[in-house]
Amino acid sequence: MNPDTLTMPPAGTALAGLRVLDLSRVTAGPWCTQTLADLGADVLKIERPHEGDDSRSWGPPFMRTETGEATTESVSFAAVNRGKRSIELDFSDPAHAAIIRSLAAQADVLVENFKFGALKKYGLDYASLAGLNPRLIYCSITGFGQTGPYRARPGYDTIIQGMCGLMSITGQPDGAPGGGPLKTGLPVIDLMTGLYAAIGVLAALQRRTVSGQGQHVDLSLFDVGVASLAHLGLRYLTGNGQPKRHGNRLPMVAPSDAYPCRDGRVMLIVGNDLQFRRLCDLLGRPELAADPRFATNPMRLANAAALDEQLCQALAGIGMHDCVERCAKANVPCGPINDIEGVFADPQVKAREMVRWVAHAAGDQTPVIASPVRLSESPPACVTGAPALGQHNTVLDGVLDAARASAAKRGPGAIAPAVHLPWPAPDTSTTGQPP
Repeated sequence: MNPDTLTMPPAGTALAGLRVLDLSRVTAGPWCTQTLADLGADVLKIERPHEGDDSRSWGPPFMRTETGEATTESVSFAAVNRGKRSIELDFSDPAHAAIIRSLAAQADVLVENFKFGALKKYGLDYASLAGLNPRLIYCSITGFGQTGPYRARPGYDTIIQGMCGLMSITGQPDGAPGGGPLKTGLPVIDLMTGLYAAIGVLAALQRRTVSGQGQHVDLSLFDVGVASLAHLGLRYLTGNGQPKRHGNRLPMVAPSDAYPCRDGRVMLIVGNDLQFRRLCDLLGRPELAADPRFATNPMRLANAAALDEQLCQALAGIGMHDCVERCAKANVPCGPINDIEGVFADPQVKAREMVRWVAHAAGDQTPVIASPVRLSESPPACVTGAPALGQHNTVLDGVLDAARASAAKRGPGAIAPAVHLPWPAPDTSTTGQPP
């Protein structure tokens, strides 16, 4: 990476001027606020003094700079907190809570993922802050939502994957080697919840342009998990039976599976009879297309085991990338099963500039995985990596003493009113590539 290629973010990002107060931690909430930051929002992340977001301690692995120097920043934290500013405040301290209320009174959006009702006693719940700022969009992310018999329960991604049925349809069939329910390789419920939260926030902001009023956005990991069942959930609801695990196969077309080549595996999906004939030709096995067992998709499904045996024999002598290129030329859907190194070496990933280098708190550049959103007139922008804990505490200079004095007048347990703290101006001194 050439540092000379670093540029300031383009003017006029989609969410420029939007103020977001981020009280969330770990994954789902930070994924939401990072998405908003990528689109140009000014995100202030509130973290526990001396400890910060839980995920700061989830290492190794730790981030490394462009020169290979290890940092103390966990990869887990850095992956979901780029483009934000960090301020250390403890909302259980009345003086600190008063400062957070001051910031909330000026914010457009607040995102939190504490247990149901946990913030009410500090005056940081939706009802309390909406009284200060009726235009506030307040997004709560919990395991099970603000209503229902489970609302007080904690919820974690893998538990939700089990409860919502996702694990029951992921993995090899029971009778196959390694059969049984599996979680996904990534916390997909957390990530989808973060995206649904961002969608809900943007919808509420659009509604505010009409009504002038903010609202409470209620996101539940469990709801997101159930919604993600999509066509398989609807299959059950329409009386078409319980979906089963099929490993890497698609239950409606054949061939479709991860097939071994000479030096790796490819994911091959044949959607119609014409594609199947093309596949047989490029493999040098045209007789398979003429075999009545494989002539149509229903017949190929009925004889999938016999077909797979033939395909595995034909693919055994072909290199993975050679197979992919042959299929691409013949317009047959096929792709390599990459490891992560292979992903970032892929020419399409490079052409789409999915890896960018941004300024780091340590003074060097670190990589980020770019936002996948492409906007022609207001592209996403991110000029910094994840912040150091309390990197932007200077905005609190002189304010904390006033907040403590105000809180002391009301005695223990009282909710001190918001203190005057202007929303800190964004730091425009850093440079970086827009992701």
